[in-house]
Amino acid sequence: MATETTGETAEEPTPGCTDGLAYDVFGRDCPSRDALRHITDRWGSLTLGALLDGTFRFNELRRRVAGVSEKMLAQTLHALERDGLVHREAQQTNPPRVDYALTPLGDQIARQLRLLIDLVEDRMPQVLQAREHYDAQRTAE
Repeated sequence: MATETTGETAEEPTPGCTDGLAYDVFGRDCPSRDALRHITDRWGSLTLGALLDGTFRFNELRRRVAGVSEKMLAQTLHALERDGLVHREAQQTNPPRVDYALTPLGDQIARQLRLLIDLVEDRMPQVLQAREHYDAQRTAE
């Protein structure tokens, strides 16, 4: 049920969300946490990043996201499709053809994710140096 405040419609808090916010990823049972998990887990982020390059068939996408199993890619695509980030289009051909592409929402999220991916790749020399330093300290202890 919505309430009227200063001319805007305010949603009632979602069960499990905190601080009176409609959605709060820090709330234990907030559904935004599941969506964030689907986006940021290893295969979700790599799949979204790959789909920024265009539409892919399942096996093309599996080759692009090196290391993902068929089962994990299928589960990942299902979760991302359910969240409205990926569009699955089955074509009635022989053999059947299924294409995967980002939805407008998925494209928006994947572009932000790509910024993070680019930042991580650009900063890998510092990350590797930090790892070496950390490991050297642990070895010396």
